[in-house]
Amino acid sequence: MEFSDSLKKNDDFKNVYKNGRSYANKYLVMYVLKNNSECNRLGISVSKKVGNSVVRHRVTRLVRESYRLHENIFNSGLDIVVVARNNAASASFAEIESALLHLGKLHHIIKIFFYEV
Repeated sequence: MEFSDSLKKNDDFKNVYKNGRSYANKYLVMYVLKNNSECNRLGISVSKKVGNSVVRHRVTRLVRESYRLHENIFNSGLDIVVVARNNAASASFAEIESALLHLGKLHHIIKIFFYEV
């Protein structure tokens, strides 16, 4: 079962930038806006300032995979735009994954599970 779709249209990105809330950390900026549907839509933006196309595609893949592995803990019904910052070019998968989860927690869009030990 797929929980999320991707944001593709420029107008969708603009709408999230204009009306959504944003938080940032060392590697990423995350904008979040409710979309009144059951699934999340993820948009990833990596500008040419980050690096050449090989670097940009690598960062995009790292962000997409980090989200895919954890999408079950994100609340649903959201448009999420993740913008990579310059530092992301040299970041490892673990650093990008950690940055994405950190921003999700700041936005309060991650379901917190408590496990008994």
